[in-house]
Amino acid sequence: MTVTNPNRRAFVKTAAAASVALSFPTVLSAQEEKGQLALLGGEPIRKTGFPSWPVIDQTDETNLMDALRRKEWCRLYGNITTTFEEQWAKMLGAKHAIGVTNGTSSLYAALFCVDVQPGDEVILSPYTFIATLNAVLQQYALPVFADTDPETFQMDATSVEERITEHTRCLLPVHIGGNVADMGAIMAIAQKHKLAVVEDACQAHFAEWDGKKAGAIGDIGCFSFQATKILPCGEGGAVVTSDEELWNRLHAFQNNGRDRVHGTRDGYQYQGGNLRMTELQAAILNAQLTRFEGQVQQRVENAAYLDHLLEDIPGIRPAKKSPGATLSTYYLYMVDYDSAEYNGISRGRYLEALRKEGIPAGGGYVPLNKEPIVEKMLNSRAYKRLYSEERLKAYWEKNHCPNNDKVCERAFWLSHEVLEGSKDDVEQIAQAMRKVYHNREALG
Repeated sequence: MTVTNPNRRAFVKTAAAASVALSFPTVLSAQEEKGQLALLGGEPIRKTGFPSWPVIDQTDETNLMDALRRKEWCRLYGNITTTFEEQWAKMLGAKHAIGVTNGTSSLYAALFCVDVQPGDEVILSPYTFIATLNAVLQQYALPVFADTDPETFQMDATSVEERITEHTRCLLPVHIGGNVADMGAIMAIAQKHKLAVVEDACQAHFAEWDGKKAGAIGDIGCFSFQATKILPCGEGGAVVTSDEELWNRLHAFQNNGRDRVHGTRDGYQYQGGNLRMTELQAAILNAQLTRFEGQVQQRVENAAYLDHLLEDIPGIRPAKKSPGATLSTYYLYMVDYDSAEYNGISRGRYLEALRKEGIPAGGGYVPLNKEPIVEKMLNSRAYKRLYSEERLKAYWEKNHCPNNDKVCERAFWLSHEVLEGSKDDVEQIAQAMRKVYHNREALG
C-alpha cells in the first residue's frame, strides 16, 4: 500500500480523527482460523514478512551523498543539522530544537539543564527502557518510580503527587509506544509544586495531547532517532524547548559548554560535553521527514482498523489512550493479555503460538524499579556518601509499583512495522489472534 505525503495542514486536521472516521472493509473468510496451530504442526496464517524498516529511497541517498561530498561532517562547519533542528521544532510547535548524538544523550542533557543534582529526586515511570533510568543515575539523583496505569500503560498521574518530597526536582513522564501520558494532570502537579517537567518522547514522535505535540508540552522534550524509531537515522536524538534560557544551556551542554551567543569570548560559562549530532545523521533525518507524516497517517489508520478487528476476541485488549490524548503514532501497538480467557495459558506460551503464525510479538518491559542496577547503584560508595541510611531505607520501603508489576506480566507488543503495510496485513494479525483463541485448549 503506497501512501503519498499529505499536505501537513490537512494531515494535522484529520489524523487525530482517523480512528473514528475510517470505513472498515469486510474481513475475509475466517475458515482457516480454526485450523491446527502452526506451533502444533499446522499451516501458519502468514508466510511472508512484514514491511522492512527503515524505509529509504533516492532522497536519502541524495542527501547522504551530498553531505558526504561537502566534507563538513561536523555540525560546526555545516548547516544541515541546523536545517533539521529548525524544521523539527516547527513541526512540533516548539521554538527550538537541538540535535544530539542519541536519545539517551537527550535525556542526560535535559536533566542536567533543569539542574537535577546529587541529592535530588526525579519521579519517572517504571515501564520504560533502561535509558530513562540511566539518565537519572548519571546525575546521582534518586529515581522515584510512579506506578503505571494498567489501562494505558503510561505513567499513572494519580500516583505522582504522593511521591513528591522536599527533595523532588523533576517529573520525567515517558510517552510509551507512541501514546502520551496524562499531561494535563502531570503539568498541573508540576505547576503546583514548582517542578520541572522533562518529557521522554523517545517513542512518541508527533503524538499529541490536547492537540499539542508530545515533547513540546513540558519544559524540555527528548527524542530518539535510533534505527527502530519511527523517525530513524541509525543513532541520533534531539531536545526541544520553548524556554530561551534552557535553550542556551542545552546548546552549550551539547557543545562542550560553549556559549551559544558569545562562544568562549568571556571564557567557558557552562559545563558540557560533546553530544553534537553529525551532519550525516541530520542529512538522513531531513530525507526521512519527507515521508514521515504519511507514514504516521498510515499507522494511525491501520491501528484503528486493528482495534476494530480485535473487538470480538476475548482476552485481548489494546491499550487505551490517556485522558486528553488526541493522537497516538504507534511506535508500538500495545495489548493487554488476560490468561483467564485462555484457560490459564501463560503469556509466553500465547506469544510463542502467535509468532509461529507469522506475527512477530514481544512481551514488553520488565519492572524497571526492580532491575539489579537500582540496588547496585544505591549501595554504591557514591550513593552512600550522598544519602543517609535513613533516607535509603525509606526509599526501599516505598519502591513498590503493583499495577506496573501486573502490566509487565500481562502486556505484549507488536512493533510499528506490522502497521506499515496494507489492510490485508492487518487482517492477518487479527486472524492469527482468533486462531490462537479458537485453539486455546490445544495449547494447555
